[in-house]
Amino acid sequence: MILRTPSFYKNFKCIAGDCPDSCCQGWEVDADDESLNYYKTLTGKIRERIDSVLDKDEFGNTIFHLADKKRCPFLNSDNLCDMHIAIGGEHTPYTCRTFPRFINTFGGTREMGLSFSCPVASNMMFELKEPMTFTQQFIDEPPELNEIDAQTYFYLVKAREKAYSIVCDRSKDICVRLSELLDYGKELQQNLDDYCEGGEKIEFFDVFRNPELINPEYLNKVNNAKIKHISNDVYNENIACYFIFRYFLTAVYDYDILSKIKMAVIGVMICTYFGNDSWTMHLWSKETEHSQYNMDRYKRLLKTADCLSVKNIKNILHENQK
Repeated sequence: MILRTPSFYKNFKCIAGDCPDSCCQGWEVDADDESLNYYKTLTGKIRERIDSVLDKDEFGNTIFHLADKKRCPFLNSDNLCDMHIAIGGEHTPYTCRTFPRFINTFGGTREMGLSFSCPVASNMMFELKEPMTFTQQFIDEPPELNEIDAQTYFYLVKAREKAYSIVCDRSKDICVRLSELLDYGKELQQNLDDYCEGGEKIEFFDVFRNPELINPEYLNKVNNAKIKHISNDVYNENIACYFIFRYFLTAVYDYDILSKIKMAVIGVMICTYFGNDSWTMHLWSKETEHSQYNMDRYKRLLKTADCLSVKNIKNILHENQK
C-alpha cells in the first residue's frame, strides 16, 4: 500500500499537558468496538471506572460521558490521561490513538494528515515557509477492499493536482486563484453529477454559528468577524491545500466535488475574517470538523445556502481585491 502524507507530518509531536487547549475536553469521544471488547477483559478499578462512564449519544454511538466542564472523565488534574497511564495508549479509543490525524484510504493508497483542530498541528501548518508538499512511501499492508469506481478515482487524482497548481500560482493574487479554483470546481462537477445549489436564505456569517458550541471563544470570533482583504501570505495557500488534501478525493464516494472546492475557498475566508491566525483555524476546526452535528449542517449549507453559491463567494472575493 502507498502511504501519502504532508511533508511536515513526521515532525508532529503531541505536547500533552502543555497543550493550550486539551483535545480531551469539549467534545465526546466514541468508544469503538475493538476498544470496548478489550475493556471487557479488564478487572479491578479501571474496569469499574470505564463501565461507570459509558453512555449513548443521540446517534446511538457508545461514548464516554463527559465530566464537569466537558472534560473527559479520564483527564486528570495534570491534563494527562488516566486510562493511558493505567492500560497503555494502545488501548485507548481509536479516536484518542489517532488524533489529530485524519485518515482516508482509497484501495491501495492511504492518505494521512494533521487536523487544524490540534493547536500544535495548526501552528505547524501556519509556520510553513513554502507551499505544502507531500511525500509517499510503500508500507507493508495489503490494499483495502472497496467499491470505489476506479475511473472516477483516477480522474479526481489528476484533477487534484491541477487544483493544487491553481492555488499555488503566485503570479496571481490569492483572490484570483480562489475564484479560478471555484470555476474549476464547477467544471469538474459538471463531469461528475448534477449539482443544484442555493435556495436557503441565511446570512454569510450565520453559516458559522454552529448549533453545538464547544468553546465560547469561537462564538466571539464569529460575532466579531468582518469581511477583509485576503493576503497573499503562504499560509492562505496552505489552508486551501489542507482542505483539498483532506476532502477532495472523498468525492469519489458522493460525486460532490464542488462542495469540497468551496470548503477550500471558504477555509481561507474563515481565517482572514475571523482572526487571521492559527488559533482561529484551530477553533473553527474543533467546533466544526469534529462535531458530527455541526459538520452535517455545514455540508448541507455548502449546497443549499444562497450565500455560499459560487456566484456569491466570487462576489465576496472580488470585493476583497478592491
